[in-house]
Amino acid sequence: MPGSYGSLVELVVKQTEAVQAKAGRYENPEEHPFFPDDLPPSQVPPHKYPRVLNPAAVFVNVNKKIWDVYFNKLLPLFVAPGDDGIYASTAARDLECLQVLSRRIHYGKLVAEVKFRDEWKHYEPAIRARDKKTLMDLLTAPAVEKAVKKRVAKKASIFGQEVKVGDDSDENKAKYKVDPAVVSRFYGDWVIPLTKDVEVQYLLHRLD
Repeated sequence: MPGSYGSLVELVVKQTEAVQAKAGRYENPEEHPFFPDDLPPSQVPPHKYPRVLNPAAVFVNVNKKIWDVYFNKLLPLFVAPGDDGIYASTAARDLECLQVLSRRIHYGKLVAEVKFRDEWKHYEPAIRARDKKTLMDLLTAPAVEKAVKKRVAKKASIFGQEVKVGDDSDENKAKYKVDPAVVSRFYGDWVIPLTKDVEVQYLLHRLD
């Protein structure tokens, strides 16, 4: 794009975030902008969100990593090469996906807070020692992660089918818009690790 906007999707995301910032979106602690520098202030009356997290949570933002993973890891797994010319609509869908992923991954702060409150005697020594490995070990539940990957693959197989009237509905013969295995891999390789990264970053500041 001409000027200093970079790609079209960067322009769309930056301009949309600016408008949403004026509407107060980023006053919500559950929302995280991809381009936080120089966002305009909110122009709506402030809402008193319940304080659940340590104030240091505001500094935990992994959206740069999410951006990189989305465009350089996820999309190449299922997007066909070529140019269909539908740039604006594609950028709008990218924005929706990015914001949903960001919200999902940054929920890790809330997960970490719950785990800390439940087992603070285990977490506090590791936090004071800045021991990231121990924190990661405490946070990791292999059985839960395995169940999450199976669940998202199942959802993708159910809601991502190409349905045609008269087709055999046998699941083994179903065709999918996106291979459920790709969705499962995306969670296993990136979404879950990034969520745990958020959890560790938050916990390192939990006692600040």
